[in-house]
Amino acid sequence: MPFADRLAESYEIIQPVHPGFAGTPIPEHFDTIQDLIFLYLDLIDELNLENTILAGFSMGGWLAAEIATINTKRFSQLVLVDSVGIKAGGPFDRDIADVFAISPDEHMRISWHDSSKAPDPGSMDDDELQIFASDRIAHGLYTWEPYMHNPKLPYRLHRIDIPTLLIWGEADQVVKPSYGEAFRDLIPGSRLVTIPNSGHSPHIEQPSAFIKHFLEFTSQ
Repeated sequence: MPFADRLAESYEIIQPVHPGFAGTPIPEHFDTIQDLIFLYLDLIDELNLENTILAGFSMGGWLAAEIATINTKRFSQLVLVDSVGIKAGGPFDRDIADVFAISPDEHMRISWHDSSKAPDPGSMDDDELQIFASDRIAHGLYTWEPYMHNPKLPYRLHRIDIPTLLIWGEADQVVKPSYGEAFRDLIPGSRLVTIPNSGHSPHIEQPSAFIKHFLEFTSQ
């Protein structure tokens, strides 16, 4: 992706693939987001990472936030992009859109400001469609119950003691900017920036603006 290529000019990027995504197998004992959290804690130790910028996007942001509540000693900064992971409203408030219940067209509408930048299943070959479908299955496995959040995470986010930036697409309707504000308010000293003309993936829709905010933060 263009944003990753640009960041790679300044940083070494480690971008793991969650088991079950991109055609990879899911270990038999994996069934919740907790399995991914501890997989990545093991990976971080195995790689002996130090002074690392921890970044996560959407479900990956949830993962990054959970990891940071456990231990921040290997990280210098945290960047969360349109992250899920908390329940911002009351028990009957739909503060995270149910992406598994709505139609593909509605999913597209709430996720993208410019739908031309979204993946197009109609242009995929059979192998690509198989991966697209398996990604969706894996996503559901990790985020279904409770849906897209950990009820205990809001009580743990105060443990994050490294500089934290939240980047949000201004037009995101999967988790709206108000959700980002609630997330920000739970992390001491964190700040939130919104990117116009972008939805749930501002790093794809507005890569230049995303990189500007990212580099301004990480260069501090």
